[in-house]
Amino acid sequence: MQALRQLFGGDLPQVVMFDLDGTLMDSVPDLAAAVDQMLALRGRPPACIERVRDWVGNGAAILVRRALAGSMQHAGVDEHEAESGLADFLRCYAGDHSRTRLYPGAAELLSALRAGGVKLALVTNKPERFLPELLADKGLADSFDWLVGGDTLPTQKPDPGALFWVLQQAGVSAAQALFVGDSRSDVRAAKAAGVSVVAVSYGYNHGEPIAAENPDLLVDSLRGHPWFVCDNNFCP
Repeated sequence: MQALRQLFGGDLPQVVMFDLDGTLMDSVPDLAAAVDQMLALRGRPPACIERVRDWVGNGAAILVRRALAGSMQHAGVDEHEAESGLADFLRCYAGDHSRTRLYPGAAELLSALRAGGVKLALVTNKPERFLPELLADKGLADSFDWLVGGDTLPTQKPDPGALFWVLQQAGVSAAQALFVGDSRSDVRAAKAAGVSVVAVSYGYNHGEPIAAENPDLLVDSLRGHPWFVCDNNFCP
C-alpha cells in the first residue's frame, strides 16, 4: 500500500470510509429493475439500466424523481407522484438484491485493512434499512465498524455531516482518515470534511469522468493497484 502510505506520511489512515454503490458493489442492475417495476406500475416504459446508471448517486428519492422525469433534471416532477413512486420503488427494491455484485478486490481490501487495525465505515446515500441485509448477503456483515445510510442523519453526501459523525465516533482527526468513493458527491463531501479522498474510475458519477473532481488519488480497480501493493502488513 505504498501510494496509500504516501498520503499519510508513511503510515496508514486510522479510519477509512467507503461509499457503497459504484465503489464496493455494482448495484445498478437491481436498482434499475426496481425503477422499471415502479414505472411499469404507472404504465410507463422502462428506463433501462444505462440511464439508471447515470441517475444513481444522490439517494433513492432523487433516483425516483429522475426516473419519473426521464432525466437528471427533475424539478417539474409532481410531489405526490414522487412520494408514491418512492414508496413503490423501495418496496420493489427490498425484494431482490440477487443481481448486485461486489467489485473485484473489494472484499479482500476490506479484510486487509481490518487485519491491519484500520477502522472502517460505510457512508452511503442508500437508505439505511437496506444495508444490514445487503451486506450480509454479499459476505460483508462484519466488515464495518459504522454504517451510515442516506437517511441515518439529517443530511447526506455531498454534505460532509456523515463524515464528521464518523470522525467523532472514531475519535480521530480528518488528517487521520480517508474516504474512498466513485462520485462527485463523495469527493466533494471528503474535501469539505478535510479528509483525503481516493476515487475509483469505474463507478457511476452520472456518466462523467471522476478525474475532473481532482481526488487525491485515482484508481482503476480495488485489486492489484499500486496503492494496494503488498508490503509487510498487507497483501489484498
